[in-house]
Amino acid sequence: MTSTHSPARGRPPEAVVGLLPTARGGRWDRWRLPLALAPALVILVAGFQRRWMSDDGHIYVRTVRQILAGNGPVFNAGERAESSTGTLWQWLLVAAGATGADIASAAMYGGLLLTAAGFALAALGALRLHAGDRQGGALLPCGALVLLALPPVWDFATSGLETGLATCWLAGAWLALVARPRAWTTCVVQGLGPLVRPDLALVSLVFLAAQWLMTRPSWRRALAGAAAAGALPVAYEIFRMGYYGHLMPLPGVTKEASRSLWTRGLAYLADFAGPYLLWVPLLFLAAVALPSGRVRHSAPMIPALAPVVAGLLCWVYVIKVGGDFMHGRMFLPGLFLMLLPVLLVPLTRAWTITALGVGIWALACASVLRIPYEGRIGPSGVADERGVYVRQNAAPHPLHHDFAGFPGNRAYARLVHDAAGGGAPVLLLGRTPAEAGAPGVTGSYNTLGFSGTVVPLTGAALDPIGLAYPLAAHSEGIHGRVGHDKRLPDEWIFADRGGSGAPPAGLDPARVDAARRALRCGPFAELRAATREPLTAGRFWRNLTGAVERTSFRFPDDPVRAERAACGGAS
Repeated sequence: MTSTHSPARGRPPEAVVGLLPTARGGRWDRWRLPLALAPALVILVAGFQRRWMSDDGHIYVRTVRQILAGNGPVFNAGERAESSTGTLWQWLLVAAGATGADIASAAMYGGLLLTAAGFALAALGALRLHAGDRQGGALLPCGALVLLALPPVWDFATSGLETGLATCWLAGAWLALVARPRAWTTCVVQGLGPLVRPDLALVSLVFLAAQWLMTRPSWRRALAGAAAAGALPVAYEIFRMGYYGHLMPLPGVTKEASRSLWTRGLAYLADFAGPYLLWVPLLFLAAVALPSGRVRHSAPMIPALAPVVAGLLCWVYVIKVGGDFMHGRMFLPGLFLMLLPVLLVPLTRAWTITALGVGIWALACASVLRIPYEGRIGPSGVADERGVYVRQNAAPHPLHHDFAGFPGNRAYARLVHDAAGGGAPVLLLGRTPAEAGAPGVTGSYNTLGFSGTVVPLTGAALDPIGLAYPLAAHSEGIHGRVGHDKRLPDEWIFADRGGSGAPPAGLDPARVDAARRALRCGPFAELRAATREPLTAGRFWRNLTGAVERTSFRFPDDPVRAERAACGGAS
């Protein structure tokens, strides 16, 4: 017996119809949709041709391996440190690894598929935004050309990092905003920003505010929507504070995510925008979109402005904290957001001229415009990250790094292998073996993802920079290369992880003794307890209530000064 409420044959469910683009008269333009989805195909091909895995991507891989081994979401067994900036990406990789898939491959190819999906969702949003246009139904790729012409977009379509997931989430959240659904599920999606990357909380706030302006719900519905948006991020933040004892992932502590380094950030912007003459297409687009109000007249104003505001805020934040060491990477989400309203544009005279100008720039950018330090680290410390790993691994598509073109890392890998085979507790301070205070191999090395690959899960892979090592993360900065501003002296590492005997040659015994005494005092003792004591209910509560103070704790690199500050000068 057929229900009278069943949908008509061939018609999508009502919940799906709200997200699909419609043309004039409510019928789909069959030739409009394939053209709109073409950028997704292009980025899929371009990203595949430049596929690679970054060292930071391998930091995720070790944490996922620890989870699957039953050691919890940690980088090193026995120490609760959150090295994964992208929480949701980490758990997606756990799901992939649980199927038996190679985690590094899943990270590389999964990122590519999510990037392409993000471009597809953005195109659907653009179609929906311009569904009411009366310009003959055709749309031109305009903002899409800007994105597709930039080499950093090709590079970070893979890399093993959370960039692909960020692209997909940004586009999906915007599509939900453009389609104007009022369901609580939309709030849940838009609230996921902090779990994709902590800084994307800015985007969540802007999109949720835009949704409130568009729907003007009652105060009860508004509270319900806010609760739906914040449920997962707030629940995870409580878990983070209680489990790890910190307010943010450890990379946010070591990179001082709350500081202001405007000059360095502006230099990072110039490093991204300058070589590609990025101001040229952006001026073309702004000249048509802003003064004439064509975007405003041809599309709903709030969903067109919201991603621009969110993208600008993302750029301001990146500039404020001093940028990053990977060329262009941190500006890509903000640029993607700002280009969403003009990703596809109506076929008008003004937009046709603009698209032609952007197209000429795109050809030049994609073919000849390059950074001067291609394949290397630039003079300011910003790196062509993919080019560096291609060169150091002597491979066009590095996945499991063997550093065939970089003997230093290969020598470290041999040391770890030999130490693991010997069975004795060994601490490797770079290439110097010393007695360790715990079984297995403990290695301290700057290239953390690589170190985490070669050091067994039963050992400890430490980094003096502090991305996965709480003690190093809380040290004071040395004002070095961007993203690498900290370097914990070896005396601290030996005092913390070495045996009870004399330090190896090259380390100052007095400084080692001072570090040992400091680690037993005040905030040092609490930091070690928060991250290494068994996680009882009482420890969880102390971690939770002390997370603010613990996150703000910093100490001098000099052990003698640190001991005086922590122990009050006691011997």
